[in-house]
Amino acid sequence: MTLDTVREEKAIENLTRRLNDSFADIHTPEEIENAVAAARRQFEGDRVRDYVPILIERMARQELTPQPDPITMEDPPTTQAGPDSPRRRIPIALPAAVAGVLVLATVATVLVVRNGDDVQAQTPSGPITLSGVIGSEKRAFFEDPDVKAALAKHGFEVKVDTAGSREIATSVDLSKYDFAFPSSTTAAERILQPTSGRPTVSGKKYSVFSSPMAIATFQPIVNLLSASGIAKQINGTWYFDVRKYVDLAHANWRWTNVHGNTTYPVNKRILITTTDPRTSNSAAMFLSIVSYVANHNSVVQSEADEKKVLPLVAPLFVNQGYTDNSSEGPFDDYLSLGMGKSPMVNIYEAQFVEAAVEHKLKPGMVLMYPSPTVQSKHTLISLNANGEKLGELLSTDPQLQQLAARHGFRTTDASQFANVVSQNKVPVAKDVIDVADTPTYDTLERLLDAVSKSYR
Repeated sequence: MTLDTVREEKAIENLTRRLNDSFADIHTPEEIENAVAAARRQFEGDRVRDYVPILIERMARQELTPQPDPITMEDPPTTQAGPDSPRRRIPIALPAAVAGVLVLATVATVLVVRNGDDVQAQTPSGPITLSGVIGSEKRAFFEDPDVKAALAKHGFEVKVDTAGSREIATSVDLSKYDFAFPSSTTAAERILQPTSGRPTVSGKKYSVFSSPMAIATFQPIVNLLSASGIAKQINGTWYFDVRKYVDLAHANWRWTNVHGNTTYPVNKRILITTTDPRTSNSAAMFLSIVSYVANHNSVVQSEADEKKVLPLVAPLFVNQGYTDNSSEGPFDDYLSLGMGKSPMVNIYEAQFVEAAVEHKLKPGMVLMYPSPTVQSKHTLISLNANGEKLGELLSTDPQLQQLAARHGFRTTDASQFANVVSQNKVPVAKDVIDVADTPTYDTLERLLDAVSKSYR
């Protein structure tokens, strides 16, 4: 039995259960199973398709639902099954001509959907429209026509707004959304924390996919960093020594201080461009990395640790000047403006892989991993029952997870991501081993607040 067949059988089991819930008053389980089996026989010989169970349920519901009287157009009376009387199906009497019209209409509807591979099956009430607020790095995923089609097969239409992950967690009005989808478990936990002036959120968490933090840079910069011992290449992948970076930044080194620098002789501080830590998750993840290193490769845990690392890490953000609110901005600049503006940009690995898949990378663009780095787990928070359905679907559906890999995200099936980077020849780390733990939610919040005060 193939994976698709297993999934179809599971879908049939689920729809039969739903029909039993809906028609328990007027039909026996055997009658419901017979209606499902009769509808399923319409598709014998067809290859397994995701939309087939939807059509089977639709046809079974039409068969099981009492029809209005053809003369008076009034609904027939219904009876409730008492404890001592068997449940029975209410007989429906229709003139032959009317019955024939209904049958032809049903068959025509089914044929239209079955004969068009690209036509999406809809439930009788149409697709469920969900709205969500997401980190900007996932915008392309939700706008992908293939993702939209995959969601439509399951009866969903998803509309999204974008914001920085910390904005989502602290200031965005979530009451108008079905789900929130920040870029880390830390931001997700913040959403679930009771806060003053904001309704308490009691949703579920779904770790849909992940992406390690990385650095987008250029070959001339890598060559300079390599000559200075800050960068090194292992098995074709470049790594960036965060300890040496923190020390150079603390000493106010500029690119002109690098010995033999003729390729980038610019009198700018050696800094990695980040987003605004006051609003964006990617900057918060970078703060997790540099605070870990500044604390002698230990997670910041105490007030003493915080006071010790802040003088070292705050200038890494403040000295950049203006920073964007979300990760989309600096990476777009990297792709379009070259190394003149930002020779090193803190990004999600997924952004670089996605750009490679879409052929947006130019010769000389290089992906480099901070050593250590952190894993950013993109975590969906359901805000109602429909949000829960979407979270479950994105976490488990093989097609949607394959599409997520195409957008650069790592999923539970490592082979999907491996196939994408292999086909597009992206030199990524197969296994991200040198990973720092992030501080607790409360500690990271205090660090972020302290860095924010440094801007003033």
